[in-house]
Amino acid sequence: MTAVYCALPLVRAKCPNQRGVADHSPGPVAAMQIRPFVPPDLPILKQMTVEAFDGVSIDQGIERVHGEIAGHDWKWRKARHLDDDLRRDPQGFFVLTDDADRPVGYVSTWCDHEAGLGHIPNLVVDTAVRGQGWGRRLLEHALAHFKSCGLTHAKIETLAQNAVGNHLYQDLGFLEVARQVHFVARLGESSHSSE
Repeated sequence: MTAVYCALPLVRAKCPNQRGVADHSPGPVAAMQIRPFVPPDLPILKQMTVEAFDGVSIDQGIERVHGEIAGHDWKWRKARHLDDDLRRDPQGFFVLTDDADRPVGYVSTWCDHEAGLGHIPNLVVDTAVRGQGWGRRLLEHALAHFKSCGLTHAKIETLAQNAVGNHLYQDLGFLEVARQVHFVARLGESSHSSE
């Protein structure tokens, strides 16, 4: 698995808003908005995450090679990433909702103030509303959040096979800075003998 690392310089904003502002810009579904995460969102966001990352998940690649680990499949491991995102920065987790306030997407972020760098671990848009620019709007919301926090750069990672993500990130000004190959070894086994 090859991961692509991209970075984007940000212009420092003067607004001290730490939580972000709902996106009310006109679009295909004008009633959609971006709001902060609330705990009842979590089960549907985990389900959406598993569906969205099918085919572009490192955890899925691990399972293809090694099978389930510790009795858990890749879907369980990927869904747990949201728990980690929320522990790290619950105020940096933004949810796209429809006119009935049902989650249809999200972006998770966290700020490294000392390094001046904003991180975007996960971005998901439900299949029902993909292709309408909502992923772009979620990313723009995340970037605005980083600017309001006084950060100067943003970082997002994706796999090389995520063509949609690669295109979107570059279109928003992210530059590829490195590629990384992921290795996983089954402990206690070796493909060669030391004898």
